Formats: sequence, structure tokens, C-alpha cells
Amino acid sequence: MFWRSGLLFSGFNVVKMQGNGFTNAMGPAFDDLFKNDLAGKGEALGRANGVFNTNNTTTGLIAGLTYALEKDRVEKQNVSTDTIESLKVSLMGPTAAVGDAFVFNCLRVIIAGITISIAKTGSLMGPLLFIILFGGSELLMRWYLLKAGYQYGTTFIDKVFNSGLLKIITNAASMIGLAMVGAMVATTVSVPLRFSVKFGKTTMKFSNIFNQIMPGLLSLILLFLMVYLLKKGVKPMRLVLGLLVVSIILAFFGIF
Repeated sequence: MFWRSGLLFSGFNVVKMQGNGFTNAMGPAFDDLFKNDLAGKGEALGRANGVFNTNNTTTGLIAGLTYALEKDRVEKQNVSTDTIESLKVSLMGPTAAVGDAFVFNCLRVIIAGITISIAKTGSLMGPLLFIILFGGSELLMRWYLLKAGYQYGTTFIDKVFNSGLLKIITNAASMIGLAMVGAMVATTVSVPLRFSVKFGKTTMKFSNIFNQIMPGLLSLILLFLMVYLLKKGVKPMRLVLGLLVVSIILAFFGIF
């Protein structure tokens, strides 16, 4: 799992982001848990292959925790699939924030500042030191976070199950996950309506009308339309291509 977690971006796409890479990282865990249960393994792979996006270094924490939860679900049957999915989704944002801030924007910048000054002298030690210091520290963090996620995951589940807090944590994680998805929609889905009608010297912009009703209303309508089509069995790639074609046509006529 540790070595595969370094390939998180290898199967990156606009539909599931790092979902394929996360599924690949979870492969050895599912091989261990579902040795003779192909149906159970298929279901677990399906759960892992959802939308996933976080920092590559801190993803080990989520992978280890997911392994621990799946193990408890199989062996003790005290964890639901909803709990596993909710905790995974709710942790993507915090681990991404911590990983990006500390690993990429702090540790990498400090090490690069030191090694660039060495590289300026023409010494090969500059880039080599950067690879060793930054790459090595990233590998160590990913390894220990993976172990911590697995070790504390089983202990965590035992405690919350015995204390009756599992349902509360599941609901809280679900709400956080939904809030995160809603925030992603609000910040990434844009419907720039440019269509307007002139009445004498007055121009009525339809985008202002929709924003007065509710800011981001068109983005929300587009989201629910995509969800509806997905539930009807339309393939994600067809939706992407169809949306691209429709956007080009509407932009050509000045509507968007």
C-alpha cells in the first residue's frame, strides 16, 4: 500500500480525480481481507473508486484508516459501508489543507531555498540534496501516516463502538462530507450567463435576475441536472463531451 500510494496521480482524471490511484493503493488491503470472496472484494473496490482528492503525502492516513475500517467491517461487522465512505470523504479536505500547507508550501520551500543556493555554484549537490531531503522526508511522512491511520483506526472504532458514539460520528462525518461537496460545487461550477435584453436605454441582464433569486442558482441547476442524468445511466464521459459541445454552441450565440 505504501509504494502504491506514491502513484496516486497516475490515474488522475476529471471524473474521479485521484479515485483510480486510491483504489490501486487499497488493492493489497482488499487482497488480504477478501482472499476467497470475489463479490466482497468487488464491492470494496467499488467503494474505493469514488471521487477522491487530497494531498499525496497525507493520503496514507486515509488509506490506513480505510483499511482498518474495512477490516473491522469484515471481521467484527460493527462498521457500516456508509461510515467508511463518510469518514473518507470528510478527511479529504483537512488532510489536503495540512499537506499542502506544510509539505508543499513550507517544507518544500525551505529545502528548495537551501539547495538552490548550492546549485547556483554549479554543484550537483544542490539538486541531489533536494531530492534526498524533500523526497526522503515525504516518503517517511507517508509511511508513518499510513501506519498511524491503520493502528489508530482499529482502536478508534473499538472505542466509539463500545461508547455508542459511532452513530454520532457517522452523522457528523456525513454532514462534513456533504458540506465539502457543496463547497466544491460553489467554487468550481460556473455558469457565466451573458444573455441580456435591451428595453430602450435599459439593459436587462438575466444573470442578475438569477443572482437576485439566489446566488449560484444556475450552477445548482446544472449540478442537479448532471446528477439526474448520471442516475439515468448516462456515462460521465458523455456528459463531459455533451456539456463541452453545448457550451461552445451557446457561447457562439452569445448566450454564455
